[in-house]
Parts: sequence; C-alpha cells; structure tokens
Amino acid sequence: MRILHVLSAEFFAGSVAYAVQLAEAHRAQGHQVWLLSDSDQLPTGATQLKAPIVNRRYGQRLRNARTIRQLVRQEQIDVVHAHSRAASWVSYLALRGLSVPLVSTVHGRQHLHTSTSLFDIYGDKVIAICENLREHLAAEVKMAPAKIAAIPNGVAFGPPPLPADEAALRVSFIGRFNGGKGERAAALLTQVFPVLLRQFPALRVALIGGELEHLPAVGKTALTQLQAEFDARVEVVGFTDDVAGWLARTTLTVGAGRVAIEALGAGRPVLALGEASYAGLVSEATFAAAAASNFGDISARQAGTAVDFAAVLADARVFLQAPQPVSAALQQQVRARYDLARVAARVLEVYQAARMQKAGIGYIPVLMYHKIPDAPLATKHQIYVTKENFEKHLAYFQQRKLTPITFADYLQFARGERPLRDFPTRPIILTFDDGYTDNYTNLLPLMQQYGYRGVLYLLGDFDVRYNQWDVDADPTEPRSDIMSPEQKRAFVAAGWEIGAHTMRHPRLSTLPLPEAAAEISQSKAALETALQTEIVSFAYPFGDLNEDVKEAVRAAGFALGVSTDTGGLTIEDDRMQVFRVNMFPNESTSSLFKKTSTWYRKYYRWKRKK
Repeated sequence: MRILHVLSAEFFAGSVAYAVQLAEAHRAQGHQVWLLSDSDQLPTGATQLKAPIVNRRYGQRLRNARTIRQLVRQEQIDVVHAHSRAASWVSYLALRGLSVPLVSTVHGRQHLHTSTSLFDIYGDKVIAICENLREHLAAEVKMAPAKIAAIPNGVAFGPPPLPADEAALRVSFIGRFNGGKGERAAALLTQVFPVLLRQFPALRVALIGGELEHLPAVGKTALTQLQAEFDARVEVVGFTDDVAGWLARTTLTVGAGRVAIEALGAGRPVLALGEASYAGLVSEATFAAAAASNFGDISARQAGTAVDFAAVLADARVFLQAPQPVSAALQQQVRARYDLARVAARVLEVYQAARMQKAGIGYIPVLMYHKIPDAPLATKHQIYVTKENFEKHLAYFQQRKLTPITFADYLQFARGERPLRDFPTRPIILTFDDGYTDNYTNLLPLMQQYGYRGVLYLLGDFDVRYNQWDVDADPTEPRSDIMSPEQKRAFVAAGWEIGAHTMRHPRLSTLPLPEAAAEISQSKAALETALQTEIVSFAYPFGDLNEDVKEAVRAAGFALGVSTDTGGLTIEDDRMQVFRVNMFPNESTSSLFKKTSTWYRKYYRWKRKK
C-alpha cells in the first residue's frame, strides 16, 4: 500500500513515536510510506515533507489541506493516516470528494464541544489506543462503535536489559514537564520525592523526558530545594535518546502511556501515574485495568483528575522497602500485547477496511451450509440441504447474477493485490462446514457445473472421520462420514479456499483459554501442512465464541473469523466475527431472496432484538 501519515510534530511526543514506528514497520513489509508533519527530521527512512500541521489558523489549515490533496494525487496514495485532531481536520478537508480513505488514531480524550459531534473529521475508521478511549469515543463523542478499533501503541522491544545494579536504588519519573504531566511531576516533587529521599538514604530520583522551563512554578521551586538538600541524588536528565539505558538503571518507574509500556516490557516495575488517574503498581492482577486507561492517561468518562498522592507515596514506600522485579509472565504479556509487528498488522487491517468501505463495498451475503445429502436426513439438526435443493440454490444465484467469491479473494482486493474496479457488483460467499463425504460426491460436482468456488471449513485432525460431536452427545443422531485426505485435496485442486474449524470441533468458550488457543492455532498449522494451501479464515464450531476466543483466532494468524448469525453488518465491522446466514433443508425462493438481500442482516437483528 501507499500510506501517508499526517501528524503534529512540534515536539517528539508519544503520538510522533507511534507514527514513526508504524511507518518503519510498514516499510519493512514493503509498503511505501510518506510523513507530512511540522518536522522533516524525524528518525525514519520514510519520505518526509514539512508543513505546519500544528498551526490551526484557518488560512494555514486550507494551505495544509491543499498540500495533502496534491500529495495524495501526485503519489497515488491509498490511505491517509492522521495522528492528531489538527491532522484529522486538514486531512478531512483534503480528501473531500476523493476516493481515498482517512484513518485517524486518537491518542487522548477529545474536547466535548458542538463541532466534535457535528463534524466527523476523523474519517472512515478510527483507532483508539486503549479501551477507555474507545468507550469515550462511542459514549461521549457519539461515534459509531463499528468504526472504532481499539489497537494499542506498538513498541519495538529490544532484548530484555541486563538486571539493574541493585546497589543503585533509583526512582525515575519519565514524561513531559508541561500540561497535565508537568502537574504530576510537580506534585511528585512536592509530596512524594522529598519523603522518599529522606527515608531511603541510598535512593536517587531521576527526572527524564522534559524541559525544565515547562515545569510548573511550584515544581521548579520544589526541585531547587531538593537539589540543595540532596545534591547529586536528584538527577535532572531531560530529553535523552537513552531511555532504555535509564530504564535498565531504574528500580521503579513512575509514568504512563508509552513510558509504562516500555518499562514493563523491559522488566522494570511501574507506578502507573497519568494525566487522568493513578492506576497503582502494575502487576498481573492489575494489568488489564491499567492498560484500559493507558496506564492512567485516559478515563472512559468525563471525570475529575485528582490523585491521592499519599497513596502514591505509600505504594512507593512499600515497594522500595522490598523491591521485586516484574514477573516473567507480566513481561511476556506486555511484550505480546504491544509488539510492534502485531500492532502494525492490526493497523494494516484497519487501512484495508477503510479502503473497502470507501469503495462502497458493504453487505456481502455469507451463507453457511453443512451436509449436501442425496435425500432428507432423520436428524434434529437441520443443517443439511439435499443435492436436489442445493442445485436449485445455485440456479437461483446464477439467475440473480450473484458472483461467488472466497474470503481469500476478498482479502486480495482489500490488500490492493487486485484492483477494486474488478470487484464483483453482486458478490456472495458460500461456506461449507465440517467436510462431509457428500460434499465431495454431491457438492463439488454441482459447484463445478456452475463454475463456482466456495470456502470449505475442515478439522485439522484428519483422524476425525465422522460427526462424533453430534453422535457422542446424542447416540440417536445419524453418523455422517467425513472426507478422506484425498477427497479434501480435490477441493484445493479445484481452486476452493480451505478454512480451519479447530482440530476436533469443541465448543471453544467452554475450554480453558490455552486449550482453545491450541485448538485454533494447531488446526491452521495442520491444514496448511496436509493440504499445502494458505489458511486465512476460521469458522467457530457451533458459532460459539467470546472476546478471548476471537483474540486467540487473531493471534493464531487468521485474517477472518466467521460465526453463525452474529457479527457486524459488513465484513469490516468485525473481521473476527463475520456474520454467516444459516441455510436449512426447506429454503424457498422467497427465503433465498431474503437471505441474499442487502437488508437481511438489519432485518435479522431487528426481528431478534439483537
């Protein structure tokens, strides 16, 4: 893809680091990247152009918008990514009337004034860097929840640093000295650090990441007094390129946002103190709640930001009396969640989603079939369509000029591997679960007769040769055989997409998460090895899922997860929960019309009050 980042970069804030690291990650994957910002000296190999994005005067905004529009046309940009409200405004103006999508990352709470609700300047998709921010945007800014993706800051973690010198007890505040962070620094200098320095004679306090002139006056006064009393034990570092080195020499880091992430990823304990709140000492037990607020920087709802600094002092005292390193489990969790490659892949999905949305590709009927027997089955599970009736379905699709595609086809268009002008006018996706033998004897010949391809969801364990999940639960249920490996390979040879359906068809939400994750990831690996084909989509057995299971599907490397009668109105509303329509034995012409119509999912939701 050809990606343009637009950002306010009058100083190197966390949002700038985020944009630069995304640019580098996507360049490493072969994408072409441009940055337009207040600086053309950012640490990136992407093409840099300079414009005063931070300048909000109307005349300058218009000039910035003109610059972006010219750049988009000249370089044939595929997506514009804005990283501040000012950047979103000028990008929104620049792209009016163009087919190029706008994605905005929102790094903090937005001002709740009239223009925020009246003008949706954030574009086609919005990335919120934490869960609290997603809630704020949906509940208070009134954004459509389907356009918001919660994706955290990505961090290019280096190897874990060597253990710090335990003899050097050090507390480091890392963050800006202006705005809300400056107020927190001043409060630490007046209420916390003096007490700690007196109680722990070996303790050093370091101030890292800001310029002293931005520190509030009360903080400057307190700092002067501390330096006079404790001399070299108070270290004023300011801006530094060696944050990693300072983290390695720090016993306890005080900070929020990216600072907290990098510290925890380096195995250094963190007191999470941000502009919105105090989240305390981060542990395995408190990590989820701390991460939801970006470690104290962002509240979900409008609220006061007062902090009990007596609690901060008490927590710091307890920790310094018996310092404990970050557990290996917590460090691993942080590194996995904020891994730059993982985050960059998620952001790329958002670009693709915005691209498809901007192109007007909305509802695509995704139909779910199972067995295609010669005659009706004596079963309480109405998950079959006879061969005779299925041929009627195919004739109906052909009559209505519906074009079957696969999810793999869809992804090729979304990724820019095939031109969107070639995307079918009336697409449909036909999916078939479990891999019954009648799929080979009846389904495959019929689909080939009509020139159609579909998506076949198979179990990774080829030793499963019948529907044992049904028979074991109810011995009266008829046994339905599953295809042999050779028969499964015939679908690959016919150009079908193969998807994964776990190893042995369990209800994933009932399993311990590690077992569910193994069922998911192992099925992908087993199918790719046995059938020598790329597996990009996953079907949840029984349509059974929850948020943890969905995340396990994404973590296993699937681009899409398909459900049963639940999910978004479009594929891009939630790629991990694509809505599929159940097909039953006695579908009529009218039900086929209904289930392939653009209004069906909205109707389904309304009818079932979902």
